[in-house]
Amino acid sequence: MYRQWVLTALLAWPALAALVVVLAPARWAKHLALAASLVEFAISAPLWWTFAPAGGMQFILDAPWIPSWGIRYTVGVDGISLFMVLLTTFLVPLSVLGSYSYITTRERGFYALMLVLTTGMIGVFVALDLFLFYVMWEVMLIPMYFIIGVWGGERRLYAAIKFFVYTFFGSLLMLVAILALVYVVGQRTGEYSFSYAHLTAHIGGLGALAFWLFGAFFLAFAIKVPMFPFHTWLPDAHVEAPTAGSVLLAGVLLKMGTYGFLRFALPLFPAVAVHPAVQRAIVTLSLIGILYGGLVAMVQPDFKKLIAYSSVAHLGFVMLGIWALTLQSVQGALLVMINHGVSTGALFFLAGMLYERRHSRLIEAFGGIAKVVPMLAAVLTIVSLSSIGLPATNGFVGEFLVLLGTFRTYPLAATLASAGVIVAAMYLLPALQRVIFNPLDKSVNEKLADLSLREITVLVPLLACIVWIGVYPKPILRRMEPSARQLIQSVRLNAASFTAVR
Repeated sequence: MYRQWVLTALLAWPALAALVVVLAPARWAKHLALAASLVEFAISAPLWWTFAPAGGMQFILDAPWIPSWGIRYTVGVDGISLFMVLLTTFLVPLSVLGSYSYITTRERGFYALMLVLTTGMIGVFVALDLFLFYVMWEVMLIPMYFIIGVWGGERRLYAAIKFFVYTFFGSLLMLVAILALVYVVGQRTGEYSFSYAHLTAHIGGLGALAFWLFGAFFLAFAIKVPMFPFHTWLPDAHVEAPTAGSVLLAGVLLKMGTYGFLRFALPLFPAVAVHPAVQRAIVTLSLIGILYGGLVAMVQPDFKKLIAYSSVAHLGFVMLGIWALTLQSVQGALLVMINHGVSTGALFFLAGMLYERRHSRLIEAFGGIAKVVPMLAAVLTIVSLSSIGLPATNGFVGEFLVLLGTFRTYPLAATLASAGVIVAAMYLLPALQRVIFNPLDKSVNEKLADLSLREITVLVPLLACIVWIGVYPKPILRRMEPSARQLIQSVRLNAASFTAVR
């Protein structure tokens, strides 16, 4: 019974809890949201133990939804989507708990939107019907727009509208591509269906249309990643979003773009995805993102904006690993997706904690605070080193696998991408030195408070993941390997067969 209904429970529970939060007294809102998100994590946790390390979808539930339109409610997870679901349910309760001290107005609305956002994010990762996937993609967009626009910084409306316009434009093109794909396959097979399994089974014979459809999917996912040059919405959204919004935006929402490439763009259009011109273009854009994101981060005076541009660089590694299309590079890309959610999420939590103490995000506002807040300084150091990719931390494993796998396919690209690790040290270590290790600056910093019990509770699970994945990633790699191998084989096989037919 658990295997059949668990994914539906993960989708329904946050939505129901959001309704309860809206109707409850305002003083209970944050506590109800925390309890609901912890229950959500408890529901998802057994997925780790009950998931069988094998290719193919598991925990599937398939039921009619709108039969006359060929739309079904189909959900399931494999070794690719499993960890995105677990990452989501792991970060949401931490984000809710981390919001306790600074969300003091319209609390019911904020926490209800956080729970609705949870439903949308998980729905994207478990949907096996393209109509359901698109609905969840849009459901996720609305609460994040309001979280930024209502509870964000001074330029929150500008950042929220920019985020919405960019994402909505890409998703509308993707909707047109989905409808066109369903129509073309329906004309050929006589069955009009949004089923992922049906569409991937009849993807041949699209000809030149495949390039246009792939282009629409690519634009939607590239904006969400975001890839260079579609990244300009990201720094504004991160800087203006409240801390919880920044954590979930970096930790989960950006992964929807890379997940979309793995789940939809590659399997639906394999011949286009492995076309030499397309591969070279995406690998080139990935390299630009890695180096450009790091170089721009180096000159940022705002600590939060520095972290935002570091996301452009980290997600460049993910895209490089996906398009190298080797087992090591794809597994590395998946690990970077997980590790970025943990490490960058922790950095945004720490940036928020610093902002609560000094009401400034500027790096120059701090200096030498390690003497005043030793616990906060120690955690910031560990998290920064993990983001750089220090061995024995989570960041090293994923980037190493990406570079190792990419070197087999694109040795020059892997060599250039390795410079991104050096650039990461060049923007994070100087910032770390200026914030905590320089001589104590400004008398106001002498009175800063160290980490509270609540803040320690938020950060300890993230630190545990940083060390665990860095030292012993085998359980994660073992669960994702069959699905990654199956994806690579199917893409290469289908691409070769379509090329042979033409």
